[in-house]
Amino acid sequence: MAEELHVEEFVHLVDLSHDRVLIAWGGFAFRRPEGGRWRIADDEELPALVGRRTSIGSGAEPFGPATVQVLAGGSVVAEASTADRTWVWLTGLQPDTEYRYRVVVDGREWAAGERRDWVPSGRGGYDLAAAGRSYDLRFRTWPDPEAETPPVRFVAIGDFGVGIRSDSESSRRQRRVAEVLDRLVEAHDVRFVVSLGDNIYRGEQGQVDEEGGGEDDEWYSSFFQPYRYAIARVPVFPAIGNHDTADTESSDDRRQMEDNFHVHERFRDEAGRASVGPGLFYRLRYGRDLELVCLDTSHDGEDPAVHRYFQAADHSEFLRASFAGPHRRWVVPFSHHPVYCAGPSHTNDEEMRRDLLPYFDAAGVRLVLAGHEHNFQVSEMDGRTYVISGAGGQLREGVPGDFTGAGTTAWAAQAHLVLVEIDGAEARLTPIAALLPDGTPHAMTALDPHDQLVEPPFVVRADPA
Repeated sequence: MAEELHVEEFVHLVDLSHDRVLIAWGGFAFRRPEGGRWRIADDEELPALVGRRTSIGSGAEPFGPATVQVLAGGSVVAEASTADRTWVWLTGLQPDTEYRYRVVVDGREWAAGERRDWVPSGRGGYDLAAAGRSYDLRFRTWPDPEAETPPVRFVAIGDFGVGIRSDSESSRRQRRVAEVLDRLVEAHDVRFVVSLGDNIYRGEQGQVDEEGGGEDDEWYSSFFQPYRYAIARVPVFPAIGNHDTADTESSDDRRQMEDNFHVHERFRDEAGRASVGPGLFYRLRYGRDLELVCLDTSHDGEDPAVHRYFQAADHSEFLRASFAGPHRRWVVPFSHHPVYCAGPSHTNDEEMRRDLLPYFDAAGVRLVLAGHEHNFQVSEMDGRTYVISGAGGQLREGVPGDFTGAGTTAWAAQAHLVLVEIDGAEARLTPIAALLPDGTPHAMTALDPHDQLVEPPFVVRADPA
């Protein structure tokens, strides 16, 4: 029986600052028997099918000599070429400036024209097909790190990596929330995304398989396809979740996650900005007044004397320096595990309370973001707001059991992401569950511990700088 082969090309804006951008590209192979449906090729099939080992990521072999150009007003203002990898840094950009870009491989513009996406099929379920969309390859650099932080919007999303290939309820949840992110980036000036962990789970939710999250074909389903057009325009800054490591699953996907998020290229070479390998801790600065700090709350499998990475000596020193640094109006820690959690499956984290709260106190932290519990929660403790957003694809509908112990003021059991808007001394957080028929983001309400309706946004105020 004849079989058709197709390689779908992707573009990934990996990192961005006030003066540089990291652009990557790749391609996923699909095969289809005559009269059948498309199936993504497993990594083990790639050598025989397309003569490759990988599809995308920092370690992917090249698809051919490549050049990336950044354009302003139709003129090329930055250019970088490579023949031995699938990513480049482009430098010398101006702060807070909009640019377009293009990727040219072997003399041909990469991922140009209408793309094929994993979309609803007339035969039921989903299949690979032309979707009527093409890439809009543009970005806006961030403000100068010494300039006052202008009003900014970003998205926080956790526990999303269930996968969208299977025809299942979890797949539809991830799709629905991904559509929200797509719209926010396209029309609401979202500048970046922070992932709150569990970027990929063991096995595609809704089907029986032995996939573990350690191969590119699995990341197509959990990350690259659902967020395809958003991640070509804004960067995602990841936190490590228990399902991204061997904490919960037999497979440890940390290496694959570091490859697909280009952790080495982004963080390892900047002294004072990060503490990685093993563990993932880094600082993310947007203008003068906003800094986010990524915390790795997973188990330390390297040192038997250390239970969790934030307790290791080198990471502890990085955290002390980060939270004791120059005063900023907003210092926002984000991690997978929450400090305070009302349940129903997880409780307050005593190790985090003991070891991390002194850092938060030193920096005057007012807002903390986390995932892990598969719902939405807001807690108020000691003048600080803790937000859980752990239902980007996963969902747990049980009622939390310890509102008092967690200081819970609101909660909801819906799949969602959180839009964070910071303007001066005020932060406004709006959970969004879906789009209305006209494409407008539909804000999600919550309940307080007495079943009274709580309407968004949730407002947090910082001390004056």
